[in-house]
Amino acid sequence: MRIIVATHNEGKLVEINRILEDCLSADAAQVELVSAGSLNLPDPVEDGVTFQENALLKARDVAARTGCPAIVDVMGNAPGILSARWSGKHGDDKANNALLLAQIADIPDAKRTARFRCAAALVVPETEAGAGADGRYAIASETVEIGEMPGVLLHEPHGEHGFGYDPLFVPDDQPARATESGEKLTSAQMEPAEKNAISHRGKALRALLPSVATLLK
Repeated sequence: MRIIVATHNEGKLVEINRILEDCLSADAAQVELVSAGSLNLPDPVEDGVTFQENALLKARDVAARTGCPAIVDVMGNAPGILSARWSGKHGDDKANNALLLAQIADIPDAKRTARFRCAAALVVPETEAGAGADGRYAIASETVEIGEMPGVLLHEPHGEHGFGYDPLFVPDDQPARATESGEKLTSAQMEPAEKNAISHRGKALRALLPSVATLLK
């Protein structure tokens, strides 16, 4: 089964694919994840006022255009729904991180708490009747799940893994090797499996998996 991940961020596609492989085990072989960007689909305007609304907006658009189930995740809280374009240019991680650090430069360590929040949506199109006159498919079902990852923000980036704000963010939950050594790791210093086990995206997608699994039966 082909599932479209409603993103133009290939790094996010890789991360979602790893999470699904870990959780679905052998059933993961039945799923082909494809990014909306690789299909040259337009990126709809995220004009919802909540991250749940924006997740559904993007997933509905992709499902209606392709006739395939669509998964999307959208982050919430400041920078929140503007996180990918916080500095003005979409997807410029370095500029986004620099601007965020400048904006919170005078915040003391004890107050630099933060959290990633994620709304993961699965939208399934109704394909039996085919596409409508406008070339779009009707929507058969929608599911949204929420995940959170609390932590703190550093004063400078650390680590080379991940993307987005990962180099600045130290999650409260830490992998076993960090707990044993007493060293706190940023998301960007963790191996992918370590991050996925505790991340907002991992939690939201794992909650969404029962709905994905029903599509494979």
